[in-house]
Amino acid sequence: MKTLLQLNSSLFSGNGQSSHLSNEFVAAWRDANPDGKVITRDLAANPVPHLDGQRFGAFLAKPEDRTAQQQAVVDFSDALIDELRNADVIALGLPMYNFGVPSTLKAYFDHIARSGVTFRYTENGPVGLLTGKKVYVFAARGGMYQGTSMDTQTSYVRDFLRFIGLSDVEFVYAEGLAMGEESKQAGLAKAENVIRQLAAPLRAAA
Repeated sequence: MKTLLQLNSSLFSGNGQSSHLSNEFVAAWRDANPDGKVITRDLAANPVPHLDGQRFGAFLAKPEDRTAQQQAVVDFSDALIDELRNADVIALGLPMYNFGVPSTLKAYFDHIARSGVTFRYTENGPVGLLTGKKVYVFAARGGMYQGTSMDTQTSYVRDFLRFIGLSDVEFVYAEGLAMGEESKQAGLAKAENVIRQLAAPLRAAA
């Protein structure tokens, strides 16, 4: 049985434009995988705590030396990582806020980047340990940033995912959503067309 992990990071939960785009893809994936499992994690409704010294210290502590509080932090992180490890496909709804990723997504990233768990350092550099998965990123932006120096999201998200082993990443962009109704509808239509193209081989294989 295949598993899809849907990560929504919009401040508006399921009402965000990035969430809507992600939902369209997930619906197509469900059609193609009627026996598949979908796990949805809403980072606005259930935010991951931001990393602080105490939480990071829990990751560094030896298992036999952890306090009960530290173990709870590690258990929480392990649960997030297990969702990723068990997923075949990941659908990430990614709005742009002030030229960056939502802080809740950054907090999530900070809890799944664990040395010896999701990556390890070697004499040739870091090696990601979460491999063999496909990631689709549905990026919604108010302005037009794709391919410009102001698009700090794409390289950051792609590099982070590659760092933990997720190297097969495809971005779908909906841009110009705050530049008037015509621009918004054009941006959404372009993204939805790409999603239909992505969905076609899924349905053909069903």
